[in-house]
Amino acid sequence: MLMPMSCKQCHGGAFIQAKLHLTGTSVFRASAPPRRQQGGRQLTLRTTAKLAQKAEYIWMDGAEGQESKGLIFNEMRAKTKVIQEPLGLNPKDYPDWSFDGSSTGQAEGNNSDCILNPVCVTPDPIRGEDNVLVLCEVFYPDGTPHETNTRAKLEALVTDKVRKEACLFGFEQEYTLLTKQGTPYGWPLGGYPAPQGPFYCGVGSESVMGRQLAEAHMDACVRAGLIISGINAEVMPGQWEFQIGPVGPLEVGDQVHLARYLLHRLGEDFQALASFNPKPMKGDWNGAGAHTNFSTASMRKEGGMEAINAAIERLSKTHPEHISQYGTGNELRLTGKHETCDMNTFRSGVADRGASIRIPLPVQLKGYGYLEDRRPSANVDPYTVARLLIKTCCPK
Repeated sequence: MLMPMSCKQCHGGAFIQAKLHLTGTSVFRASAPPRRQQGGRQLTLRTTAKLAQKAEYIWMDGAEGQESKGLIFNEMRAKTKVIQEPLGLNPKDYPDWSFDGSSTGQAEGNNSDCILNPVCVTPDPIRGEDNVLVLCEVFYPDGTPHETNTRAKLEALVTDKVRKEACLFGFEQEYTLLTKQGTPYGWPLGGYPAPQGPFYCGVGSESVMGRQLAEAHMDACVRAGLIISGINAEVMPGQWEFQIGPVGPLEVGDQVHLARYLLHRLGEDFQALASFNPKPMKGDWNGAGAHTNFSTASMRKEGGMEAINAAIERLSKTHPEHISQYGTGNELRLTGKHETCDMNTFRSGVADRGASIRIPLPVQLKGYGYLEDRRPSANVDPYTVARLLIKTCCPK
């Protein structure tokens, strides 16, 4: 059974126990405060001190799913800065920081410093108190965006004209829970579970594997203030999905990366590995994608189907460009089977989960709404997806 870990430690003779709850929070209980004799009475001494703030600086090394790193490893990096006077939630209030880029594959050893620039700050749902998560962009020492900084490329595209389009994104992040041995969580040792069918949105221990972690992750996202829309068990047993949005272009990338960080961080406590491998198991098993729902103001108003169809026509002409940047190993997933369209083919359809672009049935019936790009793989960069959809779908 997937359960969180507990730890015990001694500090200064006082016994402290930290219990990690299913929600991912930590509760500390210390021994009773010291007592002093005075006039035959025992007085309890209490001291209060304002705690320093722990700021978890988070960035991406740009190697998600790359052969040099291996599909099992994620791209998240993080380290903690202790700030004596707690700051708020404005990223501009947080100082830049540096890290050894030669140890993350982002610099050479003879000039290894890379700069972290805070762009998004949220409450830390795991540490609690005034502690925060600080998502950062990576820059070279000369102040130019690092080659792995895909956020900067998106930001450069978000002009005033694009802002008027009021683009919204909903990102459906699928992931597979694996054991430390690399097998999907809940699968029989050395064997296979029942064929796909009972597991999608399933209920019950015979159908669902890993709900404790999925629920803890959802709770953590809510407490961090992320716009998480929901979760569900997926088609392959041991596979889950969470949804971020609807949010704007920069926000979808920021929040997906923070949600991914929380998933990996809680996986440490549950001794589970969350993989974004687009095809974690060969054979008759669904892969893992990142279906992206996209709309502009023109699509969301009466008669918006005209704008949706125009966007699909543009997407059909840029299919190779999108596919080339929609994730590593995606060719193993986009085969025309398991609710995918072959990666060398582009087609759209209403309520068709075997299409490249799906128009949800309610959208077709109303005549306005959004489209769903089903091509991105689970390990895709969300900033890149947002940039390509804006570049293709928003008229210049």
